[in-house]
Amino acid sequence: MEFPGQRGNRTDSSELEWRTVTIDGEGSRYLVGGTGPSVVLLHGFGLSNRTYRTALEELARRGMRVYAPTMPGFGGTGELPADRTSIQGYAAWVAAFIRAVGIAEPVTLIGHSFGGAVAILTAHDAPDLVERLILVNSVGGSVWVDGRGALVAMTRRPLWDWGLHLQADLLPVPELTRVLPVVLRDGVPAALAHPRVFWRAVTLVRTANLTAELAALGSRGLPILIVWSNEDNVIPAAATQTLRAAHEEIRTITVEGRHCWLLADPTRFGEVVSEALTFTSGTGAA
Repeated sequence: MEFPGQRGNRTDSSELEWRTVTIDGEGSRYLVGGTGPSVVLLHGFGLSNRTYRTALEELARRGMRVYAPTMPGFGGTGELPADRTSIQGYAAWVAAFIRAVGIAEPVTLIGHSFGGAVAILTAHDAPDLVERLILVNSVGGSVWVDGRGALVAMTRRPLWDWGLHLQADLLPVPELTRVLPVVLRDGVPAALAHPRVFWRAVTLVRTANLTAELAALGSRGLPILIVWSNEDNVIPAAATQTLRAAHEEIRTITVEGRHCWLLADPTRFGEVVSEALTFTSGTGAA
């Protein structure tokens, strides 16, 4: 399903600023700005909040109060303790972040890629903090189509295949000119600075199966939108379909682009999120 544009619903208060909050005794910088309903965006694997700055500014222009943390171990931040380096551990950190920055009302939680998996568990484990969930090309599906066209468990997808398809995702224009520079700026230094975190996160991505948690959220009546792009080489259509099938009330939309389409086309991203803010539970899948 494609939604109509919302290009007229913009305000001038789009400037973002850096702030610091202390979580578990560690300082963490985050981006915040805009006025309106509170939206929290969780970044993808190997990236950071500043990677999404243009997309965040687009949301602020459209009348949202946006918050964007950098999760532990990414973007030069400190690591989670080893015994908490799990998707559940990241979700607990996000819940602590939302409380620490003093957001008074439940938020719209947006997760891209790895951030989508964290968003699912945050909403599942801290239901009082989240009123709406938007999953953008999200990790968490349970299956993958191998080279012979067979459906197999995502845990059997080899690491080289993830890397190969991520590379293919960044090659076309405009992704090459708009997305690759920020990935090289934010992702490569982060991997070099925290290689242990990088490889632990790789394992989390490969083993995440969150369809049961997503089904539980649907049963609770939480409004959920799944967004997937039709040329995504990183998250296969089959994996996204398992997320879509988790509950009948989950709404879905397919957009043009690749895995990082929201970086290449922040205006379209703003349109999708603006429309999603009107969703309520019980409206059925689209």
